[in-house]
Amino acid sequence: MPRILLTDGEQRSTLAATRSLGRGGHEVMVASAVPRPLAGASRFCHRACAIPDPSRDPAAFGTELTRICESEGVELILPMTDVSATVVLPLRPSLGETRIVFPDADAYAAVSDKQGLLAAAASLGVPVPAQLTLTTRAAALEMLEGGSVSLTFPQVLKPARSAVDGGQGVEKFGVSVAAGPEDLRSLLAQYPDSAYPILLQEQIRGAGLGAFALFWDGEPYAWFAHRRIREKPPTGGVSVYREGVELREDLKEYATRILRHFGWSGVAMVEFKEDAATGTPYLMEVNGRFWGSLQLAIDSGVDFPDLLVRLAMGDDVGPVTGFRPGVRSRWLWGDVDHVIALLRHGRRYRATHADLPGALGALGRFLVPWRPGDRFEVLRASDPRPFLRETAQWFGALRG
Repeated sequence: MPRILLTDGEQRSTLAATRSLGRGGHEVMVASAVPRPLAGASRFCHRACAIPDPSRDPAAFGTELTRICESEGVELILPMTDVSATVVLPLRPSLGETRIVFPDADAYAAVSDKQGLLAAAASLGVPVPAQLTLTTRAAALEMLEGGSVSLTFPQVLKPARSAVDGGQGVEKFGVSVAAGPEDLRSLLAQYPDSAYPILLQEQIRGAGLGAFALFWDGEPYAWFAHRRIREKPPTGGVSVYREGVELREDLKEYATRILRHFGWSGVAMVEFKEDAATGTPYLMEVNGRFWGSLQLAIDSGVDFPDLLVRLAMGDDVGPVTGFRPGVRSRWLWGDVDHVIALLRHGRRYRATHADLPGALGALGRFLVPWRPGDRFEVLRASDPRPFLRETAQWFGALRG
């Protein structure tokens, strides 16, 4: 069995992959810039390595990662976030026998570029939102001042790339929603020049949908889908309670067209948003790495980390033909944050999201400790130390 190094040991997805691969008999190491990383507490982690923060000092991160691979005899590296992938992929020529289990750098760059991705998707017959491309801040302001374009608000602002290596560190850019022209001007002024081009999209009102996939040489090996039940923040963000569901055939077809087009070899989360008025699923983005709720897919019978490593090693792996829908996964401390947010700011949240519960409703559903089909994401009787570490860190953040 190969010795495997996972980056970003503080991530819940890294913990899920560590448990998966460790159970499979692999010797798993994790690297993290965070002291006492979550995955490092797992009994399935052979060793946790401190490493510089790739977002702040990518050169030092790359140097130390290369040193760890050489000294520890690492055979496979799995980058676990967009930031670490941005720094790790250019290291391929210098890593010798160590392999990076990740899509080709050109394919990854192509799907990470939302502008090019949406253009390619449209050519493949995949529905995409109507949008404008703001190439520079000056061009954006000129468009607004000149009144050459008529916009219907709200409008969504999306930097074409979520993470960019600016030389002095990896910058991350988020998505914003402008309620009107003045709000749009204010938000554009807050983005640095490196965030451009920025896509200005019509807002699609409806449920978020996702197709989780593993492809190899452009062919599918595994699929998964889930629905979000609760999120952090409550108005939309990271899922804290979710349920595995059957994958819609239209999403599967659209995701297949996209990933085959790019000759994809790796995992991917293809995100859509369904227009509530028409039922049309519009492509939002493709995330070409493991996702935060990875443990739910594993619990439902699709062990993506194990399948990915076996394919990378050249094993004879057949496609996974299905999974168990109805399994639910609960990130307990994330769920605590969800209910606290509703207790503190529920009135403000419900002004724009009328479906959110009041204080008593939020407490009531949170206090249901378990339902048939539930799994706790981090808390596991067979591997309790990550939850104990996470609990200590949660209370530590309160004191801080």
